[in-house]
Amino acid sequence: MSVPVLHASGMVDLAPEIYRQRLVVEGLVSAPIGSEQIKRYLSQLSDVLEMVTLLEPVTHQSDTYGWAGWIHWETSGAHFYGWDQPRLFFSVDIYTCKAFSVADAVDFTQRFFDATEVAYREF
Repeated sequence: MSVPVLHASGMVDLAPEIYRQRLVVEGLVSAPIGSEQIKRYLSQLSDVLEMVTLLEPVTHQSDTYGWAGWIHWETSGAHFYGWDQPRLFFSVDIYTCKAFSVADAVDFTQRFFDATEVAYREF
C-alpha cells in the first residue's frame, strides 16, 4: 500500500486539533557567536516567549559547520545555528505547541545579537 506524499504547497494539516507554531529567524552579525552567548540567548528567549524550560540549553561546535544550540521547552523548543564562515550568520528555528508573539521573538533576536540584517518566516 503506498502512502501519498504531498509537497509543501499542498500540505494537509493532519492534526488540526493540535496547535503548532513555527518561526525561522535569520540574521547577519558583525562578530562570531559562541557557546555562552547561544546559551544566554536561548534562556532569555524562553522568558521573552513565556516558555517553560525543561532542559537548559546545550551547545555543540562542529569543525565543519560551526555552532549549534538547543533548548527543550514544555511546549517543544528552539534550535540555534551559527556560522563564522563563509559569513557571520545565524539561523534560529522555533517550534511550539503554544502561541507566542512573532514580533517579540524577532525584535529580541535582532537586539540580542545586534544583527545588522534580519529576515524571518512564520509557517
